Amino acid sequence: MRRRTPPPPSPLPQRDGVDPVRVRLPGTGAWATVGEHLVERLSGAGTGVVARMLDAGLVVGADGRPVTADTAYVPGMYVWFHRELPPEVPVPFPVEVVYRDEHIVVADKPHFLATTPRGSHVSETLLARLRRDLDLPALGAAHRLDRLTAGLVLFTVRPEERGAYQTLFGDRRVHKEYEAVAPHDPRLALPRTVRSRIVKERGVLTAREVEGEPNAVTRIGPAEHRGDGHARYLLVPATGQTHQLRVHMNALGVPILGDPLYPEPAPPVPAGDFRRPLQLLARTLEFTDPVTGAAHRFTSTRELAAWTSYADWAGR
Repeated sequence: MRRRTPPPPSPLPQRDGVDPVRVRLPGTGAWATVGEHLVERLSGAGTGVVARMLDAGLVVGADGRPVTADTAYVPGMYVWFHRELPPEVPVPFPVEVVYRDEHIVVADKPHFLATTPRGSHVSETLLARLRRDLDLPALGAAHRLDRLTAGLVLFTVRPEERGAYQTLFGDRRVHKEYEAVAPHDPRLALPRTVRSRIVKERGVLTAREVEGEPNAVTRIGPAEHRGDGHARYLLVPATGQTHQLRVHMNALGVPILGDPLYPEPAPPVPAGDFRRPLQLLARTLEFTDPVTGAAHRFTSTRELAAWTSYADWAGR
């Protein structure tokens, strides 16, 4: 099998903890110039945006020299540029570094902060913050946590070691424990293991359970409950399907408090509205370090607001 040649290193530095965009020109096409291809490929950027970037010398090739509008199209060529980012509402909650060594960083993510740049969340992400705050421009995420979920996320310091840590998650060799606050149902027998097949279609906000071989497995431990009708649940996923814990809790009739998608999608929350966060926390990460052999167990110190004071959480 022929190995794909790795792309050349970026000639542009990071900006505010965010990598430049890298574009590889297709091997075939009818474009005469790089500019023609970029205008077509980046049509969603808006009229004239690409042309202005080219005129200003903001698009560069592997040698760092500006690519102009009439630079000849070369199949397989790489170009880089920085996106002009719209203003982002700052997430007003701190990031805590739980552990750091020469190989990994474990951070305790607050609710509402995306793990990595995606969509409208670019500079206001956990990865960008850590790169800036720790002065680690090569830092990369070994896995991701939903933007609305708080808790522990593992990052790698050295790009050449990232694959080893990502493989831990792919091979299910990381023990993860979550906590969730949801309605208390005394008829719900716990502990139990929920198995189902979950699918998440591109462009659809919610995931759903369908018939077929299970691809999502969650162990739900005994719930600690109190007189206000709510309980704190221990969730231990054996798999990592999108929205798995949220889907499984909803299917049991106890949707997680603050969930904007389950059981039914709610109207979009305005930017900057940080009230009533999803009451889901990635509490524990446990694994054997694939590089050093060390046994790691990390625990979040965060508390779920609806459990410590439901009235305060509901009244935010």
